[in-house]
Amino acid sequence: MVVLVDGINYSAWLFLSAVGLTLIYGVMKIVNVAHGSFYAMGAYAAASVVGYWTTNGFNPYLSYLALVVAAVLAGFVVGPPIERFLLRYQYEKDEVVILLITYGLFLILEDVIKLIWGVNPYFVSEPYELLGNFEIAEMSYPNYYLLMVGLALVVGLMLLYVLNKTRFGRLLVSVIHDREISAAMGIDVGKIFVLTFGVGCSLAALAGAFTAPTISVTPGLGVEVIVLSFAVVVTGGLGSLPGVALAALIMGMVRALCVHFAPQLELFVIFSVMALVLAFRPRGLYSLAETRKI
Repeated sequence: MVVLVDGINYSAWLFLSAVGLTLIYGVMKIVNVAHGSFYAMGAYAAASVVGYWTTNGFNPYLSYLALVVAAVLAGFVVGPPIERFLLRYQYEKDEVVILLITYGLFLILEDVIKLIWGVNPYFVSEPYELLGNFEIAEMSYPNYYLLMVGLALVVGLMLLYVLNKTRFGRLLVSVIHDREISAAMGIDVGKIFVLTFGVGCSLAALAGAFTAPTISVTPGLGVEVIVLSFAVVVTGGLGSLPGVALAALIMGMVRALCVHFAPQLELFVIFSVMALVLAFRPRGLYSLAETRKI
């Protein structure tokens, strides 16, 4: 039972960290290496906002809403301008060139974060401690774990609903399959791209914001996240929402097993799962159909 709880909690975190990356790739065919920087921005923004909130004696339970607002602002203030004024002019280039551009953007944003927030660590544990604990098998766990799992479920279900039941979702699906035909049919592909990039960046920031109360927010926070997110996205299948969910669940459970029974393997077990899956399914557990132009 303890392994199950740890596995589900880590799976939820992996899903939240990776879902924005797979959304952007699914629509825009961009491997956004700067995803880790948006995660870090969300964490720093959350630490600043919640720190101000609690210091001034506001309702502590509203600090969870403050986490969401901080993440959305961090994603939408920075993400859409980057798409509009930088990435929009790169779509006709090779995917490797765009990957290198987003890597350069990642390095720039990491320094921007240091310029804004400095190099000292930030601690904002109040939302983590506020909800108390629950016990399973004589082990005590923070109720904040349940909040993270619930957030992952809400984000996943909302994305499924938007993609399958709304007009915007149908437009997204059309752009995913063929952006040229979509543009010819009158769909504003540029608007779809800027909104998608903003949402993807906000999802990365949301993961960082809700992780901030559980860690020390320090420079370099986004480096590990982009590596793990990329492993989850590749294992699940680039651009596949169900694939990311399944890959996150498998990797979370396998890591929990290693932490409890073979801790010396914990450092590389996630990448071992990725290698094993790709050896038999080179395009991941799920993969979107790719159109061939003749």
